[in-house]
Amino acid sequence: MKKITAYIFTLLCAALSLVSCVGDLDTMPLDDNQLVSEQVYQTKEGYLGVLAKCYASLILTGQQGGDGGDGDLEDANEGYSGYIRLLFYLEELPTDAFLMPSTSNGLRYCLNLQWTPSNASVVEWTYQRLYMSIAYCNELLRECTESKLQSRGLWDEMKNDYEAYRAEVRLIRAYCYAELCDLFGAVPYVDEDTGVKDLPEQYTRKQIFEYAESELLAIENDLAAPGANEYGRVDRVAEWFLLARMYLNAETWIGEDRYTDAYTYAKKVISDGTYPLADDYRQIFLADNNTCKEIIWPLVQDGLYAQSSAGTNFYVKAFVNSVMDELYQTGVESRGWGNVRAKTTLVDFFDEDDVMFDVNDTWGDNKKDKRAQFMTALEDQTKETWDENLDMTSTFTNGYGYIKWRNVTKDDELCASGAAYTSIDFPLFRTADAYLMAAEAILRGAGGGSKSEALEYVNKVRARAYMSDEYAKTGVRSDVSGKISESELTLDFILDERQRELASECVRRTDLIRFGKFTKGYNWDWKDGERLGRDVDDKYKLFPIPESEMINNPTLVQNEGY
Repeated sequence: MKKITAYIFTLLCAALSLVSCVGDLDTMPLDDNQLVSEQVYQTKEGYLGVLAKCYASLILTGQQGGDGGDGDLEDANEGYSGYIRLLFYLEELPTDAFLMPSTSNGLRYCLNLQWTPSNASVVEWTYQRLYMSIAYCNELLRECTESKLQSRGLWDEMKNDYEAYRAEVRLIRAYCYAELCDLFGAVPYVDEDTGVKDLPEQYTRKQIFEYAESELLAIENDLAAPGANEYGRVDRVAEWFLLARMYLNAETWIGEDRYTDAYTYAKKVISDGTYPLADDYRQIFLADNNTCKEIIWPLVQDGLYAQSSAGTNFYVKAFVNSVMDELYQTGVESRGWGNVRAKTTLVDFFDEDDVMFDVNDTWGDNKKDKRAQFMTALEDQTKETWDENLDMTSTFTNGYGYIKWRNVTKDDELCASGAAYTSIDFPLFRTADAYLMAAEAILRGAGGGSKSEALEYVNKVRARAYMSDEYAKTGVRSDVSGKISESELTLDFILDERQRELASECVRRTDLIRFGKFTKGYNWDWKDGERLGRDVDDKYKLFPIPESEMINNPTLVQNEGY
């Protein structure tokens, strides 16, 4: 079993075994199981189980684990419908990053930017899963109050903890609302006071943004101090990070320049120092990444105790096939699915020499940029994602593999949990992103920052990527510095750098929209169904509210163009 604190696994196991204790909302996709709250909340452990479920809902898929047939979402494919896998479909497939040939569950519509309110199950499931997580958070907030703890005889035991529990789930809920704001815009507002049979009011995008912002600002002092919480649980730095991300996107989302705020909060993350950049980029995405200090908010996976085909299990198995395991240790042996490849645009962000895979240097120690982790060594493999007839195929040799996710330890050993499920924690928030957010905010005019400071932030990230300068390590190439000059630092460079640094980490669509390059003026493989891509309607900057939700709540107004 992965060597992280036993406590978080106690929470996750509780989450897996906990029957849903949240009653159905008419517009919420929760199952029909109900457990009387008095049965759940008789002990502190019961509260911890619900808290665990709030966290686990963002990476696990149901009550049993391992796609056990008791999924959280009714009538949804359990393997496909986990949040982190869904976010990949919505944030990475429609961009210049990755391709999946599949037509299942609306994936081809996501790839081609041709979705509608009814043709992409993965869009609907993302919407539902975010609201399901909100519902779990609301449930705990209703039950974790001083009056209820007093009435249940738990006040003395929990009086020093309950405000922290509440703050944590308020952050999780604020994160979910921020994602809904990003993906869907104007959406229904539901909190702990919303009645089970109430039709939620649809808030404007600005109202959703301001609600999430107000929640985050209100809870700062109730969250654990930086680094003081149990592993896998959020603290004050996660709040700063989320505010920085929201403020960086505020001009896109609500038409307001909040770049100074974005810079302020991103700099707080950096200056605090609790989550420093990892010494080696590649170690952020391994089965023992629980030892990586850079990850601010990890979504915890374990091959024995927190199994799911929808979390990082997807990020390894979908990106590799069984033949690759003969060339390097994938950590999943012959279990790879092989249905995700890099688009040509992603490959071209890196130096051509760095892209090539060397069977004698499987970690890429001899590359300049260690982030250039591609599989190019399969027989007859080509960079292009089309065949000789200029058609998309399901053959893995059309398009390079992307192999930064590996279910092995930093010592290149298979973790004790084995190859059936991964033990890689998903880094939902990590510090390198804060460096790049701060730099971008400065270039966009944030008050208080200078271009030389922005350059320092970018060069810190790049020096780590090249393992040069202060990140040099014996046995790893470090003779080429990744650092750039001030004249080379532009907003376009930062957009490219974010792709190199954060590829597959589910921010690319949001980035391209913020830079004005998502729907028009920049194209890539299979955009609008064309081999070389073409411009699409601006309505695709937002996903539609799913048709099923419009039926459930006839007061909802659909996004423009749908």
